[in-house]
Amino acid sequence: MNRYPLWKYLLLVVVLIAGILYALPNLYGENPAIQISKTDGSVAPGVRTMVESVLQKDHLRYIRIERQGDNLLIRFHDTETQLKAIQPLKQALGRQYVVAVNLAPATPDWLRAIGAKPMYLGLDLRGGVHFLLQIDMPAAIAQVLDRDATGIRHFLLNKQIPYLMVRREKEALFIRFPSASSRAQAESVLAAEYRSLSFKSVNFDGGPALRAELTREALKQTQEYALEQNITTLRNRVNELGVAEPIIQRQGKDRIVVELPGVQNTARAKAILGATAGLQFRLVYQKGNPLEAAKTGIVPPGAQLFYERNGQPILLDRQVIITGDYITNASAGFEQQNNTPAVFITLDGQGARLMAQATRNNVGKLMAVVYINTIPETKSVDGKKKTVFVKQETVINVARIQEQLGQRFQITGLGSIKAAKNLALLLRSGSLAAPMNIIEERTIGPTLGKENIQQGFNSALIGFFLVVIFMAIYYRVFGLIADLALFANVILVVAIMSLLQATLTLPGIAGITLTVGMAVDANVLIFERIREELRNGNSPQASIHAGYDRAMATIIDSNVTTLIAALILFAFGSGAVKGFAVTLSIGIVTSMFTAIMGTRAVVNLIYGSRRRIKKLAV
Repeated sequence: MNRYPLWKYLLLVVVLIAGILYALPNLYGENPAIQISKTDGSVAPGVRTMVESVLQKDHLRYIRIERQGDNLLIRFHDTETQLKAIQPLKQALGRQYVVAVNLAPATPDWLRAIGAKPMYLGLDLRGGVHFLLQIDMPAAIAQVLDRDATGIRHFLLNKQIPYLMVRREKEALFIRFPSASSRAQAESVLAAEYRSLSFKSVNFDGGPALRAELTREALKQTQEYALEQNITTLRNRVNELGVAEPIIQRQGKDRIVVELPGVQNTARAKAILGATAGLQFRLVYQKGNPLEAAKTGIVPPGAQLFYERNGQPILLDRQVIITGDYITNASAGFEQQNNTPAVFITLDGQGARLMAQATRNNVGKLMAVVYINTIPETKSVDGKKKTVFVKQETVINVARIQEQLGQRFQITGLGSIKAAKNLALLLRSGSLAAPMNIIEERTIGPTLGKENIQQGFNSALIGFFLVVIFMAIYYRVFGLIADLALFANVILVVAIMSLLQATLTLPGIAGITLTVGMAVDANVLIFERIREELRNGNSPQASIHAGYDRAMATIIDSNVTTLIAALILFAFGSGAVKGFAVTLSIGIVTSMFTAIMGTRAVVNLIYGSRRRIKKLAV
């Protein structure tokens, strides 16, 4: 009656062992570390030797240097040595590498081999800054319409259709014509050329005109593009802050959440996030010597000196062909002829005409893409520290013009598909698609984070042991069995969150604490039912069987209703609410497994093989 088949015991043992293995990484803590990465590819093999020599020269002790994917990670014994190593490494590696402060999990290799990793700590536990940014969507729409207005002017001139003006009013364009016939002629050709706009004949400013608005599909696409481009731009800019594990994600239709763990300088973070950036396409100046110009400082007339990412000087024409404002899309792929990585560029109407004019007579020459970024730097002026904005201009790509370029063309000569993807990202996100406003800002210091961890841990520990003591005193042997299941439940919750790489926040700790109390609810129902059956005169074996069977419906009902509430919190909540909902949901599922199947397995193991039981310790 009260016996389990062997496979159920084996299942419990396997689940428990797996839970222990995947929960173990959280006990090893973290090492202060420095992460070295490269924005356009992987770290070169020779960088490791350079890093070792820098650390040895400055007598900076480290645990080890290891490669993680495309990045290099240096583990240190303490934070003091970690902070001392940042500046020498930055000076030695230059701007082409990002040197970021990091906390690396100290998980043993044998655990990492099976994919066991610790949970991430949220901002409230680790410290840092939190921003909630709102995109100015009307401004994004206005930028698209302004670009279309410029294109429409050139288009009508080329078609020799007379017009008086093209003006944007809020979220619509008004094109004024001298007569109704010219309006009718323009409407047919504009509708075919600008499919993202819907045209309507109106009277404006006392005469015939066309009103142009973005179609519903184009409006949605513009809003999505603005959101995605701003997120990509922010990710690139966060690298300037030296943050190894930033969180940048969308929230709703027009908001972006930015969390920067370990960053305490809010003013600098705000300046970086709002910094301006841009792109330029220029022809390479062929007559001068860039090495001589860089050495002497004498630049030929009509040329300008730039530097590539590897530090090599290059001379470019002063005249800019187009800027990144004319790019509507950029994607990475492979060219058809040689199957080599390439970036496919799409320009708007005006950008296409300017590019065609510039490349028509320059086939076979080199063209460069210049990335311009303006970042703030703190300098001492008259004994006072002031923030000044410094413009950085870097040549990110040089390619040969194979033919006259128009609205769509490709950039080749890239080393890898990863480099092509990164270049496409830069081309799409060199500047913000629309301005953003910071509507929420929070700063959490590392001391407060440590206090949160300690207080949260203490609350969970106190609650856990109070429940354990109560169950052991009130239900005796059965209470000890419930306590055993409670230990297993906590292990499984931590293991699942680690396996899913979930982020543990302070509300998440609250959710774990709540599940500790809820986990014994099922056992309380079962044990009280067993007591009731014993009072009714049933035998101990029959009471155990009836207690588990008849309490099952109530247990499932109470847990399912709580699970539904937790899922609703996760679906409609945000931030802290989601963290609470995740741990609560996982805790409910694991508690049903341990409290029902786990405790019954132990009870069956103790009492199931005994034929005559006079009394149950419940």
